[in-house]
Amino acid sequence: MLTFTALGPFHAWSDGVPLDLGGQRQRAVLARLLVAGGRAVPVTMLIDDLWPGDPPAQALSTLQGYVSRLRRALEPGRAPREEAGVLVSAARGYALRATAGQVDAWRFEDLVQSDGDAARVWETMDAALALWRGPALAEFSDLTWAVTEAGRLEELRLIAVERRAGAGLALGRATALVADLEAHASAYPLREEAWRLLALALYRTGRQGDALGALRRARAIWRDELGLDLTSGLQRLEGDMLAQRLEEPAASAAPPPPVPVSAASAVQPQAQGPALRVLVADDQALVRAGMRTVLSDEAGLEPAGEAADGEEAIALARRTRPDVVLLDIQMPRLDGLAAARRILADERPPKVIVMTTFGSDENLYAALRAGVSGFVLKTSPPEQLVAAIRAAAAGDALIDPAVTTRVIAGFAGRTDPASPPALAGLPDERIDVLKLVARGLTNQQIAQTLALPEPAVAAEVTALLDHLGLIDRAQLVVAAYESGLVTPGTVITR
Repeated sequence: MLTFTALGPFHAWSDGVPLDLGGQRQRAVLARLLVAGGRAVPVTMLIDDLWPGDPPAQALSTLQGYVSRLRRALEPGRAPREEAGVLVSAARGYALRATAGQVDAWRFEDLVQSDGDAARVWETMDAALALWRGPALAEFSDLTWAVTEAGRLEELRLIAVERRAGAGLALGRATALVADLEAHASAYPLREEAWRLLALALYRTGRQGDALGALRRARAIWRDELGLDLTSGLQRLEGDMLAQRLEEPAASAAPPPPVPVSAASAVQPQAQGPALRVLVADDQALVRAGMRTVLSDEAGLEPAGEAADGEEAIALARRTRPDVVLLDIQMPRLDGLAAARRILADERPPKVIVMTTFGSDENLYAALRAGVSGFVLKTSPPEQLVAAIRAAAAGDALIDPAVTTRVIAGFAGRTDPASPPALAGLPDERIDVLKLVARGLTNQQIAQTLALPEPAVAAEVTALLDHLGLIDRAQLVVAAYESGLVTPGTVITR
């Protein structure tokens, strides 16, 4: 049986025997397909992912050679003309055909998201953490897609640690958990759940003073790092401890918390409803073809049309009324920035995402101020482009981590007569929401951080947009930096 390990050194195994996957770039082909979670990755995107910004002249034939050698390694008994069953050709590209039981990262994610009573959660989180030999994909740390996936898997690991601890507290194992939770909260001091669990564990071992001291440490760190007080949930916990109102919980565990969007979960059927219609505008036919393939292969998305320049993009957007426009920032006749401004000036405009390969920081910053939902790199893997489209349609700001800090640091803080009105007079609760929006958090993440219902956060964001006369969430990010409410050194990208 073939198995693949990505939670640590990347390997493929056949019945427990390691396979020779060749050199690092050839291994990266297989790792990239594993990260896609079974989805096909177009050849053009694979080339960009393997040689970002500088593919060799013979990139296509080199990639085909890598695939051929990998197929021989993975299926040595396959006849010369027999169709491959593992590394398959699909949708003008390639895909990895495997089950969750064959890929440790896929199995890990399934376990972290599983539900049950406290005993079951303890058992499954133990099993998930036993798979971890990280850091994940470390040998490909020079490639953006690998860094992004490694960060997502690390976030899943932290969720598993916290879910296991929550189940352990419900099972009466507080004493055994204190040391691990101290280390966890110290290593990740901005995680609310880490401090909540540590304080509860200390309290239940009879160390009420230490429990309150842990919450005071959290408050000091949050004020220094975020300019925020403790969340209302932690404040209630502190009050309950002072009043000695805490009761022992029933031996059950809460449902699993939301986890980061993944390549693997992206291939699962989406909730029923109208497909999101996406217009692609780019002057390069290969880019348009790659985007068309991604949209056609993804459930819940469909192409709404293609444009080769800014003027054509405006006309198509008005005629087809798409939900989202993917817009190249540099095009003939009319550039993407000017086209975005005109599209967004229409009544009930679509969401606009700017695509860039390099692009000037000045143009990117101007695009954010104009009201686009954010920007992504053309070289982003398909699952990131899909996530960008869905995030924009849902009203989230999408700002690619590869360029965010550079753009914000270069242009935030400048005085501009067109900048939004001053933030003075806004209530503290709304300012807290704005700070977290500026750091890239979604409504769901803000709700968890501030212990608010998600609809209440959505209402606060809408009120902020109305108050400042803005049309898109990304403009709130820019407004927060231009006003000095947050600074580039503390930006958190998604």
